[in-house]
Amino acid sequence: MSYTDTTYTSWFARIKNALTGALIGLVLLIGCIWLLVWNEGRAIQTYRALSEGASQVISVDGMAVDPANEGKLVHISGSVKSDQLPQDSQFGITADGAVGLSREVEMYQWVEKSESQTKKTLGGGEETTTTYSYTREWSPDVVDSSRFKQPDDHQNPTGMPDGATFTTKTAHVGVFSVPGKDMAGIGYSSRLALADSDVQRIGAEIGAGRPAKRNAEGAYIGLNENLPAIGDLRISYHRIDVETASVVAKQNHSALVPYETTNHRDIFLTAAGDVDASRMFKSAESENNIITWLVRVAGLIGLFVSFKLMFGLLPILGDLIPFIGTVIGFGTSIAAFVLTLLIGPVVIAIAWFAYRPLLAIGIIAGGLLLALAVSRLRRKAPLSQPQPA
Repeated sequence: MSYTDTTYTSWFARIKNALTGALIGLVLLIGCIWLLVWNEGRAIQTYRALSEGASQVISVDGMAVDPANEGKLVHISGSVKSDQLPQDSQFGITADGAVGLSREVEMYQWVEKSESQTKKTLGGGEETTTTYSYTREWSPDVVDSSRFKQPDDHQNPTGMPDGATFTTKTAHVGVFSVPGKDMAGIGYSSRLALADSDVQRIGAEIGAGRPAKRNAEGAYIGLNENLPAIGDLRISYHRIDVETASVVAKQNHSALVPYETTNHRDIFLTAAGDVDASRMFKSAESENNIITWLVRVAGLIGLFVSFKLMFGLLPILGDLIPFIGTVIGFGTSIAAFVLTLLIGPVVIAIAWFAYRPLLAIGIIAGGLLLALAVSRLRRKAPLSQPQPA
């Protein structure tokens, strides 16, 4: 099933769109510069907080509450026990002994896919041919068929149960209470088998007018899972368990809560298993570095896109003669790439000046001294004498 649509955009309309894109590019440029500066500050402040925490943390017995450690940053390891049952109240499903319960839902729906081909026309316009195709697939989200190019022949239901995760309010690591969501975040999941009564309750709650059946994954809402129809549902559950956990946090009586450092950053580290404090801090530092580089890359990509948008008018002006517009478009891509490589590092360097001026000045001074030393060595090097013939 496919449908083809051809549209034409005039040269003047493309100019109007390019001017709008240039304004969007300018806003994006400012946003990406702010993002890069903020990211460096976040990374440095997080590093300082972790360094402070690593120097102050003490490992204590997780099976006893020592009043002498009140308010201190402590590290404990111990077995995990859930204080309540994680429950999906909508369908009445629980997981005994688990710290969390996740619900996964998929609906069989129409999905629209499109492929476009654009060619330039004489006079600077563009002709775009788009082919729309329709397939039936399982999706965890509602696909809005009203936005389809051909909605009448490909209608989806307008609602479905959402996937969700349910955790206990609190759990215990040894004798200390911790938030259940933090334990669920480091747990492992396994499929939760449903009883026939669970499946019938789910079917009655959904009220889809279709039979509910139990299968290997969980519940199937529909006539035939081997021949699914639009609107059929698959619902499955996983329980989340943690046997042993390690926590670095502030001791507040018999509870573990976030520890605020002198730069007002919170420390609350968790890990599955018996993990010592130094390894937990190294893992947190590694995570901080990964996040820093991911945001840097995202910011640099955003800079490139912003420059491309800001230069977008130039190739359109050249498209009065299609070949010229293509050449200009290639040139603007190179210019956007070069500007990204120049502006991005400069912004990051300025951020380092703002947050760590002494280190930034030291690095620059070291580089200048090294360059000066190399220059002097080259001046003192004897010139090679020509060899006689």
